[in-house]
Amino acid sequence: MVKFLKATKVVVLLNGRYAGRKAVIVKNFDDGDKNNSRQYGHALVCGMNNYPRKVIKKHSEKKQAKKSKIKAFIKVVNYNHLMPTRYSLDVDLKTIVTSDVLDNAEKKKKALLDAKKQLEDRFASGKNRWFFTKLRF
Repeated sequence: MVKFLKATKVVVLLNGRYAGRKAVIVKNFDDGDKNNSRQYGHALVCGMNNYPRKVIKKHSEKKQAKKSKIKAFIKVVNYNHLMPTRYSLDVDLKTIVTSDVLDNAEKKKKALLDAKKQLEDRFASGKNRWFFTKLRF
């Protein structure tokens, strides 16, 4: 069977608190983690909880900056709760988001801030516009 859920693939979360949110796979565990309690296929994902709002020319710089804010999340998700898309996002999150980040609250907080900064930079560059728009359903 072909493995198509690879790192940098954009997915939509289907269940839980972040259902309907877009995320990018940072690391995938196809055969599960034998040492850990997750003995099923799962992925470490990083996505957006809050999407950037629409900005128009007449908004001030302060208002534009406020509307361009992103809130990130990091989560380990079962493959059954992911819907893959045809898109991929080339953001270097592999060094920021790792499996051990979720164990420590301080590390997770720092990783979330770094991921937020990376995503905001990508949004400001104007690339991957589909990823930064909210799903309408």
